[in-house]
Amino acid sequence: MKKPFLQAIKERVLVLDGAMGTMLQERGLKPGQSPEELNLTMPDVVAGVHREYVAAGADIIVTNTFGGTRAKLEHFGLEAKVREINVRAVEIAREVCGDDAYVAGSVGPTGLFVEPVGGVTFDAMAGLFREQAAALIEAGADLITLETFLDIKEIRAAVIAIRELSPTIPIIAQLTFDNEGRTVLGTPPEAAAVTLAAAGADIIGSNCGLGPDGICAVMGAMRGVTRLPLISQANAGLPKLVEGKTVFPGTPDDMTAFHDRLLELNVRIIGGCCGTTPAHIRAIKEALAGRDQSWRDCGPAPGVTYLSSRTSVVAFGGGLTTAIIGERINPTGKKGFAQELREGKVSYIRREAMEQVAAGAHLLDINVGTPGIDEPAAMERAVFCVTGSVGVPLVLDSSDPAALERGLKAADGKVLVNSVNGEEKSIARVLPLVKKYGAAVIGLALDETGIPETGEGRLAVAERIVAAAEGDGIPRSDVVIDCLTLTVSAEQKRAMETLKAVRLVKERLGCNTVLGVSNISFGLPRRPLVSSTFFGMAMAAGLDAAIVNPKEEEMMAAWRSAMVLLNRDPSSAAYIAAYAGTASAPEPAGAAENLDIRERLTRAVITGDRENIAALVEEAFAQGLEPLQVSNEGLLPGLEEVGRRFEKNLVFLPQVMQSAETMQAAFARLKEAMKGAPAASRGTILMATVEGDIHDIGKNIVCTLLENHGFEVIDLGKNVAADRIVAKAKELGVDAVGLSALMTTTMTEMENVIARLRAAGIRTFTMVGGAVVTQEYADQIGADLYARDAMEAVARIRGLLDKPV
Repeated sequence: MKKPFLQAIKERVLVLDGAMGTMLQERGLKPGQSPEELNLTMPDVVAGVHREYVAAGADIIVTNTFGGTRAKLEHFGLEAKVREINVRAVEIAREVCGDDAYVAGSVGPTGLFVEPVGGVTFDAMAGLFREQAAALIEAGADLITLETFLDIKEIRAAVIAIRELSPTIPIIAQLTFDNEGRTVLGTPPEAAAVTLAAAGADIIGSNCGLGPDGICAVMGAMRGVTRLPLISQANAGLPKLVEGKTVFPGTPDDMTAFHDRLLELNVRIIGGCCGTTPAHIRAIKEALAGRDQSWRDCGPAPGVTYLSSRTSVVAFGGGLTTAIIGERINPTGKKGFAQELREGKVSYIRREAMEQVAAGAHLLDINVGTPGIDEPAAMERAVFCVTGSVGVPLVLDSSDPAALERGLKAADGKVLVNSVNGEEKSIARVLPLVKKYGAAVIGLALDETGIPETGEGRLAVAERIVAAAEGDGIPRSDVVIDCLTLTVSAEQKRAMETLKAVRLVKERLGCNTVLGVSNISFGLPRRPLVSSTFFGMAMAAGLDAAIVNPKEEEMMAAWRSAMVLLNRDPSSAAYIAAYAGTASAPEPAGAAENLDIRERLTRAVITGDRENIAALVEEAFAQGLEPLQVSNEGLLPGLEEVGRRFEKNLVFLPQVMQSAETMQAAFARLKEAMKGAPAASRGTILMATVEGDIHDIGKNIVCTLLENHGFEVIDLGKNVAADRIVAKAKELGVDAVGLSALMTTTMTEMENVIARLRAAGIRTFTMVGGAVVTQEYADQIGADLYARDAMEAVARIRGLLDKPV
């Protein structure tokens, strides 16, 4: 009888099996056929693969259900068989494993993006995963493994959906990272680890994309922010083309080279991904046999609160830097912002988000509560806007549980919910949302009787909130206590009670603390003087985070100097950077309005201001600019700057797509103005995902960006036969052909297409790209260009084909 899975990984390191797709291909899987269909049509073949891995020593056998969601199966007309395929896959694996190995239900990405990057809602995405996981769990899978995900929002939805189905089934959550240490959409391992651990995953890690050395580096980054067990599933090196076949050069011995380091990092599951075979798995098993596999309790120090966005992590508490929470996205006392909220606009939100982050905010508080609006819808819009504009984690501020839930679904990381208090009603409404969506929470030290007068009274309320949170499974490090700042002009004696409460909460509860500092000075002259003085006193008392206006220099000066004096700014580096002329000052409010119209168009594209771009185009026309001037002198420079920032990892794919959507909105108006005029084009590009491959996310992004740069794009879609690509290239006389493949099993089709183009006498430029494609491979198959991402594809095509427009 096997031990419970989570107990087993504490006692020894388990070995997970290797590649499935290439093994099935060798045994009869046809190009373009659904591997999952073989569970029904060729179960003996699937069982045979499982049997080889069990014989090699695998402790975990992964079901043949990687593409088992409805979204993937419908490409093959199999959407009506979601349950049947997934149930049968578990049965096949169980028949082979018996009590010798655990059965892991495999769940892969859908190929779709969650809003706002894509068009799928959080609920719809969660529903796809819920349907597949329900079948896997029903059939008796021992655990669920989420593999090869590229989008943190998609895998977060998957974890939340599965955890809602079953609070106990073990969940492995893995993303795929590139050589730069980020996913395609810009998520680093640290942000992935914080987000997935909070969402409810039991084991986190990485598979595919990298060899053993690269995966080992990812494990080290994750270990810095989590104490959860890790999983490592490396490829057998990076693929190469040898005699017309895709091979992975990593030997079985290569797969064991980093075992000692993986064990130090408390990696509890080691397996293989693309290119690995039973021989690789046998080598991993044998190498582990001679090593100490005892559990290592390692990771970050306890007591630190971690929050994340898609692209970054913020940590506070435990003696770290006091976190600055920007307070400006709040309609209280701001009539203009309140009116924008009623009109469904987000210009103020975008501007304040960028200005506050430029001024030094680590986190942004989002409050959209104003009379006469649909607050849940407004919260969703605000979260989409902020996450598309800046990369910092969020604080969702609302007394409406429906608005909080909408914001939690819209977020792409681990957020801080503001807030819960000691009232039973508040605890019952807020804490379940915090737990379900993997958030942290601010606990207000007040209850039905109001704000206690003494520090001890506020501590007592905080104790009740912490007990309730821990009872719901929310760790103490994720409960941040607000000891409440009262207006000193009205209740002068109680200011010191707030500071006393901060000290008591730190000493007796071990919780991190936060204050809304600016309340202290309400009704007094020279408010920033009083607020900044109180802020310094609070930091000396142990304050871990503060809700302030980061654009008030006196507040930020107090923060910078306090961090030096409290030894939270090593070598005074941040202070020196701010005051020795090495830090750039934030752009003054209203500065954009003084720019030339061309510069304002450029800025709108850079910031993704789709809401106002049409009005700016109209203003440009009114000033006498021709449509081509608007495009070439205003819009395209903006997209080119986005490209430069993308290359420097200053912005990531979601921001690029937001800028592209802004360009599309502008071009729609330009096309109206140019009706009857000959369309200008930099060239015509034919795009296709090659035959046998149903993945087209990357290709679609390239198409969008090429169009925004003035190229005419003919997109043939996915799973496109070579004959059709050649015929269309010849018929249309295109300037270039772009080919995409995501899988190692289909990338060789690129060589076939290029050879067919050459044989037909078509001398057009060819460009290849995709997750598994490399420059070396592109050179081997005779492609003219290789692009590792969408922005590079555009830059390289422009370098070859750019024509004056």
